[in-house]
Parts: sequence; structure tokens; C-alpha cells
Amino acid sequence: MTYSYLKFEVKDRIGMLVLNRPEKRNALSLDLLQELNDLLAEIRQHSGVAVVIVRGAGKVFCAGHDISDLVDGDLTQYNQIFATCIEVMEKIQQLPQPVLAQVHGVATAAGCQLVAACDLAVAEEKARFGTPGVKIGLFCTTPGVPLVRAVGRKRALEMLLTGRMISASEAHEYGLVNRVVSAGQLSEETWNLACKIAEASPLTLRIGKEAFYTQANLADTQAYDYARQVMLASLFSVDANEGLTAFLEKRPPVWKGR
Repeated sequence: MTYSYLKFEVKDRIGMLVLNRPEKRNALSLDLLQELNDLLAEIRQHSGVAVVIVRGAGKVFCAGHDISDLVDGDLTQYNQIFATCIEVMEKIQQLPQPVLAQVHGVATAAGCQLVAACDLAVAEEKARFGTPGVKIGLFCTTPGVPLVRAVGRKRALEMLLTGRMISASEAHEYGLVNRVVSAGQLSEETWNLACKIAEASPLTLRIGKEAFYTQANLADTQAYDYARQVMLASLFSVDANEGLTAFLEKRPPVWKGR
């Protein structure tokens, strides 16, 4: 498929997804969101992609929704924008492949939501994050959904209520990003992390990611019961048998994906 606002390429089983609207600070217009929704559906079926990296073209990662889409519209239009955005964020979590955000510049509002929705995030040291909707009369309610799950209630509410931009180091302290590196190291650090993840069995990654998000929303006792069932079922997979056997034989595993 060809896209007007996205770029996507695969190298060494790593998919590089680029938000390609730099003149608008990679704002998530409805058109971009629809393209992203379609591309994520394609990636889900792409057996040659083990891990996905999301980054932005130009000077920033993503400035959130396109404000011009949110003025002088009607209920149907607005509902389509937010519904499509939510579908994108949910698809990221539902993808069998882990998704890493590579963040530079700023990630604000729905851009911050995108970082929080990704499984992991690496940021350059001068990156900034925020949910400033409260300052323009539109509270960042939907960005708050993955944000609170990433950083906790008190920190999420402070960001949402004040609209204050936080630094990369604060984002790391909060748990919004996993690593903070210099701008010159950002691409390499993100790539190396993606490659490390891609060493695992694709089946194991799919099972593990799905199970992680499922158990995270369960009470402790239910979570343990569910996790136990997943591990029991996983033991009978070809890749689990191969991985355990390879460990005992002190050799690299050869994954079959089943």
C-alpha cells in the first residue's frame, strides 16, 4: 500500500513506521489516523516483521491531533476522529509485534498518548512530553487513558490538570519512557533494543504481549490463574520445546514460529 502521511519499511525483521507530516509537526489528522489504522492492520499480518519502531519525520515526534480538524465541525466528524484515534491506540496494544516509540522533539496531547500506548519508548534527552489540552479548553481525556496506566494517577493528573511539559528525564522517572539518550544515540539505541527483542521467538513475543496486557487488567488471583494457564499451554509449543532444549544443549535456538 502507498501512503500520503506515513512511511514504512522493513529491515532485518524490524519495521520502521514514520509519521510523515513534518510541516504540521506530524499532527494526527483524520487522514493520517486512517492510514495508520490501515497500516497497523497490514503489519499484524506481516510475518516478516518481529518488532515495530514508530518515529516522526522532521523536528518533532508528534504534536497530537490536528487542531484545525477540531474547529467548526459537527458531531459525526468529531466522533470519527476520536474513534479512529482510539482504534489506532488499541491496535498498537493488540499487535502481536512489540512496538517501540522513538521520541525526539515533543510528544504532546495525542502524541503523548501515542508514546504511552506503545509497549516501550526511547527518548532523546531534549525531548519533552505533555498533555496541554487544559490550556486551550479541551481536557486531554483520551490521552489520559494510556497515560495513567503508564505513570500512575498522581503524575498523570498533574500532567493533565496543569498542561505542564515534562522533560525526558522526568518522563523516564515517571515510567513513560524506558531510556533517555543523546540525540546522536537515539536511532542506534532504539534499533539495538528492537533487535534484542527480535531475537526471541515471534510466537513467544505474541503470546507474551497478549498475556501481559490481559493479566494487567485482572485482579491478582485472576491474573495468576490466567498466567498459569498461558504458561501451561505455551509449554506444548514447538518454540518452547526448542528453546528449552537449546538451553540444555548450550546452543542457539532455531525458532519455527509455532
